[in-house]
Amino acid sequence: MKASVEKDYLETLKERAKTSKVYKKYQLTGLLIAQLLNDDKHKSLYIKLAKKHNNDDLMRIAKDVSERKKIENKGAYFMKVLQKTHPDILKK
Repeated sequence: MKASVEKDYLETLKERAKTSKVYKKYQLTGLLIAQLLNDDKHKSLYIKLAKKHNNDDLMRIAKDVSERKKIENKGAYFMKVLQKTHPDILKK
């Protein structure tokens, strides 16, 4: 009986994980940037950047980088472009 309850609980958690938990605009912006750059591994970084800085600028840069075909690591290239165009963003 106990194993059945645990299995049901794990299934419930898996179902809950499928639903979006975006509550703020900057969270959505960060997730969109990660999706554009094919870099889900660093989505928390993009959310953090979107929280502190101009979302329109970040999205413009991400869209530009995502359209470039020859770039292998779009996330790293995005950060490089961001560092050159907005040097104050990456400072603590």
